[in-house]
Amino acid sequence: MNPLPDGLDSVFSVLARVGLGSLFFSAALHKARDFSGFAGTVRDYRILPDWASALGARFLALGEAVVALCLLVPGLDPLGPLGALGLLAVYCGAIGVNLARGRRHIDCGCNGFGQSRQTISGWLLVRNASLGLLPLLLLMAPSNGRPLGWLDAFSIAAGLAMASLLWLAGHELVRAGGSESGLGESS
Repeated sequence: MNPLPDGLDSVFSVLARVGLGSLFFSAALHKARDFSGFAGTVRDYRILPDWASALGARFLALGEAVVALCLLVPGLDPLGPLGALGLLAVYCGAIGVNLARGRRHIDCGCNGFGQSRQTISGWLLVRNASLGLLPLLLLMAPSNGRPLGWLDAFSIAAGLAMASLLWLAGHELVRAGGSESGLGESS
């Protein structure tokens, strides 16, 4: 089933790929810079046995780097979108299990773009599920292949800047006080 019979406009396809690729690359870089800290975060989730936490952390960081590469290199479809969906599902599962256990104090491990520590919350489940819509759309409605012009390049750059600002603003709002619904709770 293709929700867009003519395909996804090339601008949106490139914007989604570069945005997701940058996000996963930033996350992988963050994990590589403080691998021992990230391995501790993976251990804190208590999904894997302690002895497997460092190995699991390596696979996650490597997986993010590979997904970023697959999203950014033409011709590697559908590996990038499938990998992105898989990683987001793993993250949602780990966060959901720990929220169900009442363990809200865990660092999410997602401190990309220079952000500081953030504990897990329902907001992260909403965020990751929402992010999952982008690779799903890339899988269901491939690009229409329309050639890009200079105005398209400007639109992509402006879209990336806006998405980055919205991403950072959302994190700061959640960190600053959460919400009445409990989605932003981080205590």
